[in-house]
Amino acid sequence: MSQLQYEFQNIDLLRQALTHRSAQTINNERLEYLGDAILSFVIADALYQRFPTQKEGNLSRLRSELVKGVTLAEIARELALGEVLILGPGELKSGGFRRDSILADAFEALIGAVYLDSDITTVQTMILNCYHQRLNALNASGVNKDPKTQLQEYLQSRQQPLPVYSVYALQAEDHNPLFEAHCQVAVLKEVVIATGT
Repeated sequence: MSQLQYEFQNIDLLRQALTHRSAQTINNERLEYLGDAILSFVIADALYQRFPTQKEGNLSRLRSELVKGVTLAEIARELALGEVLILGPGELKSGGFRRDSILADAFEALIGAVYLDSDITTVQTMILNCYHQRLNALNASGVNKDPKTQLQEYLQSRQQPLPVYSVYALQAEDHNPLFEAHCQVAVLKEVVIATGT
């Protein structure tokens, strides 16, 4: 975790940030709540400053992309958080230290812990360091909308009815869910089916 470039004054905050609810009563859920709000603010502010001419919708899409679970898990892996997580026996056995949701939650909890251990300026610097490459790679003029939004906007621009979506759980295991999604577009006269986790 040396990549974090922060030294805790109160080591108990670090321990709590790394403790999953499966391990102890005192865990990282409250810190995760705080870290989530701080992260959203810091990224929103960075985007607002970086892209002064962008509309709210584009800024919101960029922020969503930067704070989604997959991105948070990637950063947690870069910080090697999985190697130092404190998990209960069941989560440890099922590979919880590799699970995106647990890693993402731990990163948010870490943000909350750094804030409580220091101040908003310090945690803002830490977050921006973790996001440095991602923020530099952004090009707001080419903001990619998610495929669902793109399809809906395309159909609306041609006065076509909106697609009808259906999602079915094929495998509901907590650690490895599998879903099947159906998308019916009137002009296609067929249902497009995809599976994913």
